[in-house]
Amino acid sequence: MRPSWLIFSDGFVKTDLTQTVKRTLDIGLALAGLICALPVMALVALVIKLDSMGPVLFRQERVGQNGRIFVLSKFRSMRADAERSGAVWAARDDPRVTRVGRILRKTRLDELPQLVNVLRGEMSFIGPRPERPEFVRLLQHQIPFYMERLSVKPGITGWAQVRHRYAASIEDTLEKLQYDLYYIKNLSPFLDLLILLGTIQVVLFGRGAR
Repeated sequence: MRPSWLIFSDGFVKTDLTQTVKRTLDIGLALAGLICALPVMALVALVIKLDSMGPVLFRQERVGQNGRIFVLSKFRSMRADAERSGAVWAARDDPRVTRVGRILRKTRLDELPQLVNVLRGEMSFIGPRPERPEFVRLLQHQIPFYMERLSVKPGITGWAQVRHRYAASIEDTLEKLQYDLYYIKNLSPFLDLLILLGTIQVVLFGRGAR
């Protein structure tokens, strides 16, 4: 496959109308989500404080569209000192995850604060998951076309999240990239709707959490 075919083919060049519609839907979904989730978010914050020492929110730099760095917010699901030795991928049954954090990850409630990132325009409701700068620097040299996933805004959920298991290695990331590029090339309101329905299924059955 030639890079020019991938990057300049139909689908990778988005029209202003497509981007405007997607941004309008993002704002509407994020506002509705925040209004509905505020009582749940207040309860989650209280339970986190009661369960373990440390801040309620976990903030971390991530790489957004076109390589822009932004600060992503999540409810803290790990111990406060979870990364004192540096950045590492989450593992199955990760011992750094707290008791409450395990439930938050399984139900995806830890992702709710990212609705604010969507309102700020740093993320979309649906798109490739944002990765950490340390991992992006590593992966762009080891996986062809990896940086093309940065051609759209990262999302709270995405095609790779509902169709593939949790990525915890370069091999997993390579496979998930195929789903991300498929989404970018075929981006449409219909595909976003399919992903939303798939996300609901993932949340209800707790698939893919670590």
